[in-house]
Amino acid sequence: MEFLRSFNISGSAMTAQKLRMDIISQNIANAQATRTENGQPYKRKMVVMRSMTDPRTDFKTALDKASKAGSGIDASKVSTAGVKIDNIIEDNSAFVPVYNPGHPDADENGYVMLSNVNTAQEMIDMMSASRAFESNVTAFNAIKAMALKALEIGR
Repeated sequence: MEFLRSFNISGSAMTAQKLRMDIISQNIANAQATRTENGQPYKRKMVVMRSMTDPRTDFKTALDKASKAGSGIDASKVSTAGVKIDNIIEDNSAFVPVYNPGHPDADENGYVMLSNVNTAQEMIDMMSASRAFESNVTAFNAIKAMALKALEIGR
């Protein structure tokens, strides 16, 4: 039942998108933070995802292997495994200066350095992650329905 490996692909993608949504939520929650434990404003974090396929295998090679799987070639050697979180990195773009001389973190000119989080961009990223998650749920449910139909054939 080679098609059941698709559960792993959709499941790993849902896990990755959930972590991405968590990081985006953290960014939005800290968008107005002027000071963290290191004394600097909060730096936006971004999730870097990576395919869990063999990096030496390009799409064409994987497609060729998969298409030959029905002709006696071992399909388990075809590397399709999903997505994984490679890293969570900080955005090193400049902080946003805002004139607010009454703020406790204001410098001698009255400017407060705010986080480099753009809430509009974060909301767009959140919608993207949410849609990607929903797409993988749909794929997961389609695979589940196919598996159930296959079991019904055997009755």
